[in-house]
Amino acid sequence: MADNRNYILAIVLSILVLVGWQYFVGMPQVERQREAQRQQQAQQPVAQSQTPPAPGAAPAQPGQPAAPSAPGVVAPTPASAQTREAVLASTPRIAVATPRLKGSINLVGGRVDDLVLATYRDTVQPNSQNVVLFAPEGSPIDTANHRQPFYAEFGFVAGAGQTVALPNSRTQWTQSGTGSLTPSTPVTISWDNGQGLTFRRTFEIDASYMITVKDAVTNGAAAAAVIHPFGLISRHGLPQTAGYYILHEGLIGVFGDKGLQEVGYSAIEKDRTQAFKSLGGWLGITDKYWAAALIPDQTTETDSSFKFFQNGTTKSFQTDYLKPALAIAPGATIETISRLFAGAKEVAVVDGYANTLKVDRFDRLIDWGWFYFITKPLFIVMDWIFLKTGNFGIAILLVTLLVKGLFFPLANKSYASITMMKKVQPEMTAIRDRFADDKMKQQQELMALYKREKINPLAGCWPIVIQIPVFFALYKVLFITIEMRHAPFFGWIHDLSAPDPTSLFNLFGLLPFTVPAFLLIGVWPLIMGVTMWVQMQMNPAPTDPIQQAFFKWMPIMFTFMLASFPAGLVIYWAWNNTLSVLQQALIMRRYGVKLELWDNLRSMFGKGPAKPAS
Repeated sequence: MADNRNYILAIVLSILVLVGWQYFVGMPQVERQREAQRQQQAQQPVAQSQTPPAPGAAPAQPGQPAAPSAPGVVAPTPASAQTREAVLASTPRIAVATPRLKGSINLVGGRVDDLVLATYRDTVQPNSQNVVLFAPEGSPIDTANHRQPFYAEFGFVAGAGQTVALPNSRTQWTQSGTGSLTPSTPVTISWDNGQGLTFRRTFEIDASYMITVKDAVTNGAAAAAVIHPFGLISRHGLPQTAGYYILHEGLIGVFGDKGLQEVGYSAIEKDRTQAFKSLGGWLGITDKYWAAALIPDQTTETDSSFKFFQNGTTKSFQTDYLKPALAIAPGATIETISRLFAGAKEVAVVDGYANTLKVDRFDRLIDWGWFYFITKPLFIVMDWIFLKTGNFGIAILLVTLLVKGLFFPLANKSYASITMMKKVQPEMTAIRDRFADDKMKQQQELMALYKREKINPLAGCWPIVIQIPVFFALYKVLFITIEMRHAPFFGWIHDLSAPDPTSLFNLFGLLPFTVPAFLLIGVWPLIMGVTMWVQMQMNPAPTDPIQQAFFKWMPIMFTFMLASFPAGLVIYWAWNNTLSVLQQALIMRRYGVKLELWDNLRSMFGKGPAKPAS
C-alpha cells in the first residue's frame, strides 16, 4: 500500500539520520575521549607548559627581503608544573573586573592570560566552579576540564634589516597608576627599550567580552625604526573536544575571499601551518560555547596563520596575524589598534559586535552549520518566545506548533492524498488483481485512477522530507547555542541541551543503582517512542513481512537511539508526533476514511484480527 510505503520511506530516512549521527558523532566522540585520556596520562609526569617556538618567517614586504620571525618570539624554556593560582601570584598583574569577566593582565609580557567567566559555571550545579577561559603559561594542563595555558599576546616584530630591541613575552611593563581594568576605567602600561623607542599600551574593556588594545610607539632616536604589529592567541595542550562531527572546535577565522575557515586540531597538527592574506576579517580558537578571537583593523591587509608546535609531549596551537610594516620617523609616534574577543558565544553579543564594529561575518563564530538560513532564524524566534515565557522548553513546543502551522497547507495536501489513497484502496486492489501478469498495464490503470481521483501518490513524502532540515536545524540550535546550555524545562529536566537523565532500568531513580549510559532510556524518550508507535498505528497493518517488522520494531529502536540526544530535541519529536497524529486523524475523519488505530490496538491485545493492508 502506498501510504505504508511512505511510512517506510520516512523510517528509512530517519534511520539514515540516526545511523549517520551515531557514526559521525557517537563513535568519534568516544574515540576522542579515549585519545584525550591517553594523552593526559602521558603528559602528567612532564613539565606542563612551554612557550611555543617561534613561527616561521613572516611574509616579505614588497621590495624587501623576508622579515624576521613572526609572532611567538621566545624559545621554549622548561617550567615546573604549578597550580594556576601559584603561577598567577608569581608575576605582577592588573586586575580585570566586569559584570561578565574576572581576571588579570600580566605585566610580564603584557599578556591577557587570566580570564574567568563570571556568569557561567562548569555544571548545572549552582555551587560548581566558574568557567575558566584563559590561564597563564606555566599553569597545569587539564584538558578534560579545559584548564590549560590559553592566552592572547600583542606586540611587534622588527622590520627587515632592523635590530631594534622590542618588547617580548618576558618583558616587564610598568603600569601607569594602580587602578583595575573595568568598563569605565582603561589602564595603560609602558616600556622603554633604552634605545629611543617608548611603547605605551592602553587596554579598554566593555561590559561584555571585547578588549580593545591600543599601542602607541614613540621614536626618540635619531634613526627611523620599522616594525610590524602582531597579535596571537596560543593554547597549550590538546583540549578534550565534544567530538561531534556537526560541531567545529579548533582554529577558526574569516579571511576575505577565502571566507570562513575552520581547521580542527588534528588537521592543523598534520599540516603544521596554514597561511592567509586578507583585508580585515578575524581569527581565533573556539570551543563549543566559548571562544577567543583576534580582530585586527578591518581596513588593513594582514598576513594571518594557523600554527601547530610540539615540545616533547606538549602540543601547542596558535592563531596569529602580522600587520604591514610601520615606519616611525625620528620624533614621530605611530598608533595601532587591535581587538580581542574572549568570552561566551552569546548570539546577541556576537551579532552586536559584527554590526557595530563592522567585522566581516563575525556571527559565524557560532557554528550555525549548513542550514544557517534555517538554524539562525529558528533560534531568533525561539529566543524571542523564551524572553516572553521564561522557559526554553515552552519555546520549543511553541516553535514546533509554529512550524506545523507554517507548513500546514502542504502537509494538509499530503495527508489528504494519503487519505484518498486509503479511500480508493479497493479499486487499486482490483486493478492489481486484474492485471497481475501485465505490470505495464497495471501501472497505466493505476496512474489513470490517480489522475481521475486527483491523487498524488508521492505527496505523502513531503512532510517527512521537509521535517529533516528542520530537525537538523533544531538539533543545531539545541546543541551549539549557549543560551540552551543548562536551560531547564519542568520536573527532572534541568538541562535541555543534555539527555534525559532518568532511566527505565532503575525505575526512574526508585532503585538505588546507577544505570550504564547505554541504558539511560528516560521518560521523554519513552514518550517519544509511544507517540511514534501511535502514529504508525493510524494505518492498516501491512501484509508484507518486512513492513511488519519495520512497524513493530522501529518505535523501540528509535527510543533507544534518541535516548542519548538532547532532551529538548526528544521533547520536540514527541510533540511533533502528537501534532501529526491529531492532524492526520482530523483529515481522515473529514474525508470519511476509517481510522485504523483502534482496530490495531484491539488486535494487539487479542480482541480481534488486524485487517491487513494489501
